[in-house]
Amino acid sequence: MDQGILNYCYQNAAILLKEGKNNDRFATHPTPQKLRWYLLAHSRYFYVLELTAALFLLALGLTEKPPTLKANNLSLPVEVHAALEVLSLMIVFAGLAVKLKWQGAKLFFTHKRTLLKVFIWCVVFIEAIVVLVRRENHFRVTRSLRPLFLIDTHYCFGVRRVLRQILLSLPPILDMLFLLFFIMVIFAMLGFYLFSDNEKDEFFSSFWRSFISLFVLLTTANYPDVMMPAYNRSRWSVIYFVVYIAIVLYFLMNLLLAVVYDTFTNIEKDKFRKLFLHKRQAVRQAYKHLCSEHPPHWIPWATFKGLMSYYKPKKTDVEKYLVFKSLNKSNTGKLSLDEFYNVFENSEMRWKRVTEHYNQWFSCFRSCNCLYRTLKGIRWLISQKAFEFIIYGIIIANGISVVVDIIVFSNTPQNERQKKIRELHWYHVVFICIYAVETSLKLLGLGFRKYFLSGWNIFDFFVTVAGFIGAVSASFSFIVCLRPLRLLLLFKLKERYRDLFETIGVLLPRMARVAVVILLMYYSFGIIGIECFSGLELKDCCVNTSWEGEYKEGGYYYLNNFNDLLHSYVTLFELTVVNNWFIIMEGIVYLTSDWARVFFMSFYIVTMVVMTIVVAFILEAFLFRIEYRKEHPTDEKEDMKIRMEIIVTYEELLALGESYVEDLQPDQPVHYVGKRPKTKMDLSVKMYDDEVKEWIKKERALDMGETLVHAHITEDEMPMSSTNSPSSPVSSNTSSNGLVTDEITMGEVNTVFDEEEVNYDATF
Repeated sequence: MDQGILNYCYQNAAILLKEGKNNDRFATHPTPQKLRWYLLAHSRYFYVLELTAALFLLALGLTEKPPTLKANNLSLPVEVHAALEVLSLMIVFAGLAVKLKWQGAKLFFTHKRTLLKVFIWCVVFIEAIVVLVRRENHFRVTRSLRPLFLIDTHYCFGVRRVLRQILLSLPPILDMLFLLFFIMVIFAMLGFYLFSDNEKDEFFSSFWRSFISLFVLLTTANYPDVMMPAYNRSRWSVIYFVVYIAIVLYFLMNLLLAVVYDTFTNIEKDKFRKLFLHKRQAVRQAYKHLCSEHPPHWIPWATFKGLMSYYKPKKTDVEKYLVFKSLNKSNTGKLSLDEFYNVFENSEMRWKRVTEHYNQWFSCFRSCNCLYRTLKGIRWLISQKAFEFIIYGIIIANGISVVVDIIVFSNTPQNERQKKIRELHWYHVVFICIYAVETSLKLLGLGFRKYFLSGWNIFDFFVTVAGFIGAVSASFSFIVCLRPLRLLLLFKLKERYRDLFETIGVLLPRMARVAVVILLMYYSFGIIGIECFSGLELKDCCVNTSWEGEYKEGGYYYLNNFNDLLHSYVTLFELTVVNNWFIIMEGIVYLTSDWARVFFMSFYIVTMVVMTIVVAFILEAFLFRIEYRKEHPTDEKEDMKIRMEIIVTYEELLALGESYVEDLQPDQPVHYVGKRPKTKMDLSVKMYDDEVKEWIKKERALDMGETLVHAHITEDEMPMSSTNSPSSPVSSNTSSNGLVTDEITMGEVNTVFDEEEVNYDATF
């Protein structure tokens, strides 16, 4: 068969697998005519170019001078930053054009996110052209939409998933917010009627002012200040504030968290179900392009190798064969559909050849009996529980000495503290020496590779080296601050703390995505703040108000402004922290109008929603971990790795290439160990084992139904041929060396399988 057609089959199947792995829609699968546009849109160079353009657009926010301010050190001339913006937008447009050529007009213009991106691009591009022509900045609040270009890039797929989860969680959140604001309105009315006749109470002077005061009270930023004028007049007024805080803050806000957590948990489980079934569908579609045309339908080694050349092109032939053998549990030399379902997981394995010193790096020193026995004894020593507990005891003693040092240091006069902190006592040297000996013993016993595979060992090594540098060099005495960090090693002792740190490890990628979402949210609100509030003279403002003192020379609140993007980020972070955020709001409202409150209140609501979902992230991950431990207690004795061992014969390696057997003796088998980290998907499959079986059962029933619809062709109409007939796409022969070799003789590109004619009795 023509090699070009074979390569297309392999490439098409690899694209299907990538669509399954990345959760892409199968509707966007490229036709042969549009394949080159698909490959261009999914090339690494294109990804990097698109990401660079999006980041450059965001960076322009640092160089664009607001029309109300003078140029600063980072500002560029208007025509320069406008021209750079147009250039970046043209790169974004090129990406949209390639996507249009690949997907076609119908799919392109029916995708909501793409339509939104096109609309925003048009608005921003027109504004950039206007600025370039006029050579003058104007009110450009649409710059706050630039983060969408970054969110839509390939490398921000995790950020898109976080945003999607936030949007899916919004309905119950909006319901709770409506209830929250309804109760706030009721209490604002009641507060206005109760306290508005008190001339000294500025917090309830009008209904609008009452609502604002209660909104700020929701954040506890103005408590008890908001209560004191009413409390001074009548001690019974405390009941109003206690009831309001109890209902709104302690009941409704916690209820909001519970609702969000429940919704988020259901979304996570549903997302897992959809992704799990989507991956299986992708595997089935790829299987149809690869397996033999006639029953039984298998994927031979040669076909699998061709697939991996496109799906995992960087893998060597040995690694590809190891993936094939790890999938082929039946040892038939061919893959069934059930075996092929594991291709996503097994193709992520990193394979290592097991040599004599794989477990003991010092095996090469067997000829030197004394050295070998010494290293073996060190390995035995560091593996003992007693050794570990002795080190923990030393760490506790070190912790006590650190506490004593801190107490003595705090009682030292300030003019002597700089000298005191540089002092190195004898017990500091003793502890550093003990830690150095411990690190050396572990390095000798485990070897560099195994030692640095442990995150705790890396942390321990870093603290030890830093402590040694601080001891020998006075210029690095500030490293004394790292001494208490070693106490973190004690958290390994308690099971719950280990769960906590492991949960943090699982959460770090998610938290990084959430952090990007928050930074992009800051960017959008920062740009709006710059356009609306830049150039305000906040110093010595707010005369005759309760917060006049904060804006005086010594109050420093005038530094919280929106004069540029960097100041905006600092100000927005202070608003996120909540404490005294209303003082920043009141200062800007004093110089503008009450409508400025909409900006600050909107920012607080959006931040509250995002932070609530962050808490739901943490709760879901931690409780999932605890529940998983209960369901699968034996798994927790292992680390978060999946291991697999494969034995390959000399003949099999010889068939792959003579270079793989140069250092082997004939008939000498080779052991390979494959490892990969456990993912949330792996844990979820085991956690929801019963549900997964039910999903697979329903999936098979649905597929069987579809197969029966197409199975009305009578037997005399079906071509009668065996697997090894000349018309079969794959003819299999076993070579003398034991490796299954396959002669590909495809005449057509599996047209039978386009009609869903799959032998499910064989494959399931």
